[in-house]
Amino acid sequence: MSKRELSYLTDLQSKPLRVDRGKELVHEGEAGQTAYIFQSGWACSFKLLPDGGRQIISFPVPGDCVGLRSMLLRTSDHSLSTVTEATIIPIQAARVKHMFNEFPYLGTALLWATSRDEAMIVEHLVSVGRRNAIERTAHFILELHDRLELVGLAADHKFHCPLNQYVLADALGLSTIHVNRVLRQLRTRELATFKAHEITIHNIAGLKALAGYASPEESLVVVRDGIERDGF
Repeated sequence: MSKRELSYLTDLQSKPLRVDRGKELVHEGEAGQTAYIFQSGWACSFKLLPDGGRQIISFPVPGDCVGLRSMLLRTSDHSLSTVTEATIIPIQAARVKHMFNEFPYLGTALLWATSRDEAMIVEHLVSVGRRNAIERTAHFILELHDRLELVGLAADHKFHCPLNQYVLADALGLSTIHVNRVLRQLRTRELATFKAHEITIHNIAGLKALAGYASPEESLVVVRDGIERDGF
């Protein structure tokens, strides 16, 4: 990125806001024109069902920008809440429009990130609809690993994961008992271990083979000034 682009990003993130665990940033159905960049902490986007059930759609982690779709819709189609304490940067719609007008490369990067998120949502749909319990759990672990490794929060196939089995159940479309059983199977097969809020992948090739996993970034290409290059 150019010096102007880096300077703009620095200014954009110059006023971080610290929020507590369980803070609802977006409520489904509300009108809003705010996106958020996560500097630290985890969150979850979700929909609540009439019977009180919850389907978690995604887990924003540090480096993610969320809420862009809500800027284009009249109201938000999902809720967003923090899973841990978090540091966020609220971004109003006017600043996003200014970014696209004045810094098209940053705008392209934002579209790339949105496309990556859409690719992950497609995989979640496939997981809940067609993958069995152990396959979808393996896929979920690998996705988290790749996303956290990208921002320096995973190393040696290990990463901190603040999610409990109730939250995992809402994300994977399983019961908590089933989640516990699947995690035990992964451990017994020496593929991965989830203990004390830390996930360790023991056999990443075996886990990928089990899940049929391919990184979302593998199919995304960015074009700038007529030159194609992978990722950012």
